[in-house]
Parts: sequence; structure tokens; C-alpha cells
Amino acid sequence: MSSAELTALLLLCTAASFTPGPNTTLSTALAANLGLKRALRFVLSVPVGWGLLFSLCASGVGAVVLAVPPLRIGIQALGVGYLLWLALKLLTTNTLAQADAAQLEVTFWQGVILQFLNIKAWMLALTVVAGWLAGRTDAIERFIIILPLMLLFGLCSNLTYALAGTLLRQWLADPAHAGRRLRWFNRSMAAVLVTTAGWMATF
Repeated sequence: MSSAELTALLLLCTAASFTPGPNTTLSTALAANLGLKRALRFVLSVPVGWGLLFSLCASGVGAVVLAVPPLRIGIQALGVGYLLWLALKLLTTNTLAQADAAQLEVTFWQGVILQFLNIKAWMLALTVVAGWLAGRTDAIERFIIILPLMLLFGLCSNLTYALAGTLLRQWLADPAHAGRRLRWFNRSMAAVLVTTAGWMATF
């Protein structure tokens, strides 16, 4: 892989990983409501799920999935529905105690599955396959380089957002504000999820 190709890949990784999306939004919201330790399960699930998705796309399965309209629409519908369900949970969570009671957290395996319901993840995986792997005589060697690089970016971006949520946790839960800060924060996060779901629905 040339230095120009690697630079382009790094720029794509940065833009795709650190811009707000369902994963980064959930990492922030989970850490703010439940703490970093409990958010880490989701943070770790993102690169694992995306790595599996990318591997499928590299094998040609991804192109087939998106080429079959009912399958693509089904993935979109499930993804949109799941994000709206999570947004509703955030909307009804006004205190940290409620976050525990509402079982707001996303498990490791739910996080892995979410990657397969995220049309942004599919398009990123297919973009990388088309731009850096397809038709290359050294496709396997490239895959061995690209996969851990993408996983590292996914881990770092979601961990960064989770750390930001953790830093906000005490400020949001300040009893002097009777949960108002947390309530508005969760509403904002829910709005981001709803917006993302709307974007996924029209993709």
C-alpha cells in the first residue's frame, strides 16, 4: 500500500470514526448515565462488531446484502427501530437512579449486533473494500493492515466519547439542579439518535 493510499485511509478513518453517529452518541450517553465501567462493554463491542461486518464485506457478502432491496430495507428498518427505542429510553431517564432502573445499558452482544443494523457502518465497510481491497493482487495483505487500523480507530473514538460522558457525569447529576441537567442532556442525546435514525431511514 502506497503512502498516499495510507494517508487517504487514515483521513477516512478519522472522519468516519470521530464524527457523531449512533455509536459515539451511545458511548457518551451510557458513560454519562451509568459510568465508564458499564459503558466499556458497548465501547469494546463496536470495533468487534464492525470488524466482523468489514470481514463479511471483504468476502463479498456486503455487496450482496445491499444489492437485495428487501434485505437492505430490513436492515434499515431494524436499525431505525432500535435507535428510536434507545432514544425513548433516554427521553424517559431523568436521574441516574432511573438509568439503572430502566436498564438503559447496551450489552456487549447488543452492541455487536447494532453494527449490522447501522447503515453507516455498512457503507463505510463497503467504501474501504471498494477503495483499498477490490481488484488488488495484494488484497489479503491489505486486509491484514486495514482491519486492525480500523478497529483501533473505532475503539479510540468511542472511548474518547465515553470519557467525555464520564467527565460530564457528576456535573449532570448535581442534586442542586434536581436532575434538570441530566434530563436535558438525555433529551439532546435522544434527539441525535432520532436524527440519525431519520438519516438511516432515507439512505
